[in-house]
Amino acid sequence: MTEVWSFGPVSEADFEPLLAIRTDVMREHLERVGRYTPERSRHMFRSHFDEPGMRLIRQAGIRVGCVGFRRHDHEIRIDSFYLERRLHGSGLGTTILKALLAEADATGLPVRLEVLTGSKADRLYLRHGFVKLREDEIEGFYERPASS
Repeated sequence: MTEVWSFGPVSEADFEPLLAIRTDVMREHLERVGRYTPERSRHMFRSHFDEPGMRLIRQAGIRVGCVGFRRHDHEIRIDSFYLERRLHGSGLGTTILKALLAEADATGLPVRLEVLTGSKADRLYLRHGFVKLREDEIEGFYERPASS
């Protein structure tokens, strides 16, 4: 069972620690698809970090990750969903995804996201109603239709 968790706003003080989490969990996958350099990683995360909708994830009051939940006119986009590696397989990611999807369901909008090709994360999304729309050598594009 996962400990109590919560969302919170991100601050500039969270950028470097969250970038470190992202680097730890994504570097191997990004290298596999030829997309990792420290500069590119920092630039990509900075662009997502600064967009409205980035949420801090805390467990027992401690920063353990982040997720972008971005509402647009015709969709909700989830991106930058990173948890500390020690929490992978703990059920926390599933618990957070269920909370995000419940929030999305209240809007009546579809949810879209991208996952690196070959990532284990695609199984999580497929289990929760996402459909893979297409895939290229870098990313898979997924959608969870709006709830009725």
